[in-house]
Amino acid sequence: MLSEKQAEEAIVSSFDEPEHDDDGGDLHHQSEFSLKSIFWHGGSVYDAWFSCASNQVAQVLLTLPYSFSQMGMLSGIILQLLYGFMGSWTAYLISVLYVEYRTRKEKENVSFKNHVIQWFEVLDGLLGPTWKAVGLAFNCTFLLFGSVIQLIACASNIYYINDKFDKRTWTYIFGACCATTVFIPSFHNYRIWSFLGLGMTTYTAWYLTAAALVHGQDPGVVHSGPKKLDLYFTGATNILYTFGGHAVTVEIMHAMWKPQKFKYIYLLATLYVFTLTLPSAAAMYWAFGDELLTHSNAFSLLPRTGWRDGAVILMLIHQFITFGFACTPLYFVWEKVVGMHDTESVLKRALVRLPVVVPIWFLAIVFPFFGPINSAVGALLVSFTVYIIPATAHMLTYRSASARLVSK
Repeated sequence: MLSEKQAEEAIVSSFDEPEHDDDGGDLHHQSEFSLKSIFWHGGSVYDAWFSCASNQVAQVLLTLPYSFSQMGMLSGIILQLLYGFMGSWTAYLISVLYVEYRTRKEKENVSFKNHVIQWFEVLDGLLGPTWKAVGLAFNCTFLLFGSVIQLIACASNIYYINDKFDKRTWTYIFGACCATTVFIPSFHNYRIWSFLGLGMTTYTAWYLTAAALVHGQDPGVVHSGPKKLDLYFTGATNILYTFGGHAVTVEIMHAMWKPQKFKYIYLLATLYVFTLTLPSAAAMYWAFGDELLTHSNAFSLLPRTGWRDGAVILMLIHQFITFGFACTPLYFVWEKVVGMHDTESVLKRALVRLPVVVPIWFLAIVFPFFGPINSAVGALLVSFTVYIIPATAHMLTYRSASARLVSK
């Protein structure tokens, strides 16, 4: 068992040699590559922070006020803080296990030049094939339904500014749009998208807060939550889903130039996310109270203005980005299954990835309501993906006294 310091040093050494762009090039194209790297090739600590923060909060931003109405203001705030900090801790554990696994493999002269390490491979390398199967099953199912939720949410949101088509027709349209994510090779290439995505959710969150405060409390507003035990836990599972971005943690780490610096990035991203989720959910619940129990999407209670339409459009773009975040690990898994993961052709990889999009598109059309799916995913998948599996894997990896001693 390698010590944490030794593991980090081993990984740092593997990044000492300059990386070559897959497309090749020479000095005549230096300015072109510089511009390309600004928008396309990300791998810094800042890129990872933007990716984590942008991926954590998406459509759930619009359903958190609904959760507050189900469980009350105090419980909503406490559980957001609890799940956020617990999720940051397990993300740290995942980063430790990733470093351990990668260092072992690089000591065996295994190259990851054209290979993206994923969570199920970390579990396989450290704990064996049974854990690989468990990690693969939970992560893929979670990411599958996470992608479905984004497509459903697109149709739900656009309906507030254009009801020319029904929601199912909009799902057809946005499914075709989101299918273009097959052309984005990896998380390295989400640099500009992550930056823009976080800006979009920031605008939306503060729009909700400002709009609720300007609107003021409805006459005779009632804040009776929690009313029923089942509603309380439904709201709790939706909050659980808010901080469930761990299914892509390893892929984000692998996209970093120095992944050993990931340790506290997820925590810092979560702290920023709190500034978006807490004020917006609290302000909406303060203004509308129990009326939110019949309005799972916060947009539905706010008057149509240019500000609201702007928030809707930005959330639509962000859901395209989040769809890509959720689907990209699934693309990697499928590429490995069919033996195309190491190809450098973007077009070939895009064609191979298309079969992944089709079932997601189909499920989004069949199940057009994302609120219940959010809660179901939170209850059945996030609890294992985010908390139980990473914590248990870490304990088993370092279960012996000698392993714990060496890791210090």
